[in-house]
Amino acid sequence: MSEKIGIAGSGAIATGLAVTAAANGEVVLWARSDASADRARGVIEKLSGKLDDAERASRVTVTTELSGLSDCTYVVEAIVEELEPKQAMLAELNGILGDGAVIASTTSSLSVAALAGASGRSDRFAALHVFNPVPQMKLIELCFSEDANEDTKARTRALCEELGKTAVEVPDVPGFVVNALLFPYLFHAVNHSEKTGIPPKDIDTAMKLGAGHPMGPMALLDFVGLDVSAAIADEIGVEVPQKVRDLLAEGATGRKSGRGLLAWSRLADRQT
Repeated sequence: MSEKIGIAGSGAIATGLAVTAAANGEVVLWARSDASADRARGVIEKLSGKLDDAERASRVTVTTELSGLSDCTYVVEAIVEELEPKQAMLAELNGILGDGAVIASTTSSLSVAALAGASGRSDRFAALHVFNPVPQMKLIELCFSEDANEDTKARTRALCEELGKTAVEVPDVPGFVVNALLFPYLFHAVNHSEKTGIPPKDIDTAMKLGAGHPMGPMALLDFVGLDVSAAIADEIGVEVPQKVRDLLAEGATGRKSGRGLLAWSRLADRQT
């Protein structure tokens, strides 16, 4: 890896990105707490095992000190998809990183200009929208701020190649390409189920077998998380069905909670 990669975050995107980058070099991942760090280590070991490359886990250092990222040359912020927490994290990173370091965000729906401004280094800022599960998904939606310099652009494109991804450069518009087109379809599927009485599982079967989709819209919403999906929809101006709002009010966020538009067995998930 031509860059020393740092990752700020410990969720699914952060750990998946860490394992992907560790194929080619050392990675440092920051987690907010000891408990989050322990969970991240466990996920990283599990993902490395699934890739038949247990050595990857040994190349990821997990720290709870943000200063542990200070000597990284390319740092990716991968925390919750909310503007204010991301802006605060980017400002903190700017204060500890070297002058030549590039900062990127895994945002999927927020204003890249607003994030770049918060980073304090808009000339060395990029949005890298990677997709979950990161080791398997080949696309990166790549967006640069207007002030991004040519060095930042070249290093970012090179990083995408080293990660084994295909980068599609997109403008700074809500939802970029994938989410802007995907979420109207996903939530229309929920409304169609409610309107017609077609069970969610049958909607999924129809779209998988009739449209060749690898996952039906209900399963995909549950996989992404109903909370995350609703937040993205709100950001890009897509109406969230009342059914989804009701489920969220009950604490049903999809696969991670064991209940969503479909019923998920968390025990079964752990055993697969």
